[in-house]
Amino acid sequence: MNNPLDAYTTKARLVPAVIAGAPAFAFAAIFVSWGSLGLTHLIAGTALTVLFAAFADVARRRGKAIEPKLIERMGGLPTTTTLRHRDDTYDDDTKSGFHAFIASKLGKPAPTASDEAADPAAADKYYARGATWLRENTRDTKKFDILLNENISYGFRRNLLGLKLPGFFLNAVIVAICLAIFWHRWPVDLSNTFDAKLLAVVVIAVLHAIYLALFVTEAGAFEAARTYARQLLLCTQSPHLGGTPKPPSSPRSRKPKSASQQGSTEKASS
Repeated sequence: MNNPLDAYTTKARLVPAVIAGAPAFAFAAIFVSWGSLGLTHLIAGTALTVLFAAFADVARRRGKAIEPKLIERMGGLPTTTTLRHRDDTYDDDTKSGFHAFIASKLGKPAPTASDEAADPAAADKYYARGATWLRENTRDTKKFDILLNENISYGFRRNLLGLKLPGFFLNAVIVAICLAIFWHRWPVDLSNTFDAKLLAVVVIAVLHAIYLALFVTEAGAFEAARTYARQLLLCTQSPHLGGTPKPPSSPRSRKPKSASQQGSTEKASS
């Protein structure tokens, strides 16, 4: 069996860290001689590997730090909210199938619509238990590779979003350093290789900041979270879990609900 930690760590933690630190890596590359390989390059490569591992951990920590706020702004984890009777993401028949499967695994009937209305918090706890059971029993990456990919997609977007502000700060520092070097070397000669590379770093930092501002957003993380939740619930129909394969109705399009309308009781995973 493949180790899911390897794929998840690389794509959902390391890659966001590398993207967030791209300007710094470009700046450092200016001061490395690439004409020949030697002991210094081996040492630098080893140090870089260690730094990447540290950056991956930082990406995870930053992603976890912002996750509670993300969940609150979504109105709760989609794995909980879409199981509610009052939620209209799925039609009643599809949702009943999800509830019946979870009830069979937990050994306790799912809350009815009246139960949910009488005690929403207790119903949410039940749905959260069902989602937890699904996550714990779908860790086989060969059998549930699509689910793993969706989890990686969410982790990537969440962690990169967590590194957004540090990325802006890093860009500002790199640009300030480059401008200080230009001021010290004035007048700048772009025919000089070093000055040209330094200008390239400034351009990279500016473009990087624009990318973070326009494409690293909460909306992207929300979309990935909902897609992962949908795939997790579809696992109730997988023969690997004893379910009966049956294509469910597509989620209904709906306007986002505010946090005050939905609420949250479930902590995030992954």
